[in-house]
This record gives sequence, C-alpha cells and structure tokens, in this order.
Amino acid sequence: MVQPGAEDPAIRVAIIDDQAMVREGFGALLGAQEDIDVVGSAADGDEAVQLVKRTRPDVVLMDIRMPRMNGLDATREVLAMPGLSHPRVIILTTFDADEYVFSALRAGASGFLLKDATADALVSAVRVVAAGDALLAPSITSKLIADYAARPAPRDRSAVLAHLTARELEVMELIATGRSNGEIAGELFLSEQTIKTHVSRVLAKLELRDRAQIVVAAYETGLVNAGG
Repeated sequence: MVQPGAEDPAIRVAIIDDQAMVREGFGALLGAQEDIDVVGSAADGDEAVQLVKRTRPDVVLMDIRMPRMNGLDATREVLAMPGLSHPRVIILTTFDADEYVFSALRAGASGFLLKDATADALVSAVRVVAAGDALLAPSITSKLIADYAARPAPRDRSAVLAHLTARELEVMELIATGRSNGEIAGELFLSEQTIKTHVSRVLAKLELRDRAQIVVAAYETGLVNAGG
C-alpha cells in the first residue's frame, strides 16, 4: 500500500478467481507493493459485480472459468455499469485452454495475464493497465489470427476507418500485430511521443477505450487479416 505522504494514490485492485490459493497469493504479492491497494476479492462473477460496485477498483484481475457467472459475463456487466468510473479488466487465463480471447477483448478487457506469470509480470501488468495501456503480447495476437482464420470475411472497413490518415492506419496495423509504441517508433523512424499521439488520435476517431480495442477493430475491419 501507499505510504503516508505519497504523491500518487494507490492503484486499487480487485482479484476475482474461484481458487482461494490464487486469490490469496496474488493478494499477498500485490498488497506488498507500495503503490497498490488490494480492495477485495471474490470467487465468482456474481460476487465480482457486487465487489466492483462496492469498492470501485481501478483494475480488476478477472478469471474466466468460474461458477454461477463466468468472467466474460462479469466483465460485460462491470464495464456496462452506469455512473461508474469503469475499471480496467485483466483476464486471468491459462491461455491455451481458453477459447474466450477475442470475446473478452470485445467485452472491453484491457489484456490478458497467464496464471503462471512471474511476480514481476503480475505487478507490471497491474501498473501498465492502470496507466491506460493494454497487455497484448504477440502470443495473444497469434491467438486472434488463428481465431479469425475460421471466421467469415470481415465487414467493409471503409466506413469505419475512413477518418484515419494513412499514418494512423499504419500505426493501427502495427498495434494489431503486437508491437509496442517503442517498436512502432523504431520501425517507422518516428519518436515514441509521435506514435503516442497517433495512437491517441486512433482511439478518439474510432471511439475506442484502449489498445486492446484497436486490435479488435483492426481484425473486424480486415485491416489486419488472418493470412498475415
């Protein structure tokens, strides 16, 4: 937790998982960080919705496979709550066993974290998402490509992407293939700040929440396709 006199408020985190050991382990690790405050935990989606209403966390670690209400439905409910400053949702997954990657992104999740991630990766994930970024590793992008290979042809992209400049389309495409801002900057020979500006403009023009939704939009419109 934040020490008295700290300048920035703690990142408020809720942990949702049906395994008590996962909740307790993640809670102990995150609670030991000076800039993170674990505000509560829940064992299923129904409890998660009530916990979020009560505690107003900044970040929710959300398991997918849970009794009563699964994490995907809980994510939809949490992010649709009226009058609530919506939290960022990180989906906890075993990845290879979950077929919900794309659906979770469409529901508004800001990224994914493997349950066997290192302690450093967990803490970093919370901080990255709380800062407004998204967790989209190349492995997650590969999963999206595989999913799209079996989908019907995407809808016409012209109306959706018409207001983007050629450079913004280029940046959007690179985001969708898993590049970070730094990697995009290097590839396009631009400053990282310039890339951040392009990303902000894409988000604003397409009315998207974060980079995760940029990836979804890129695949839905066919800007990036399953064939690479």
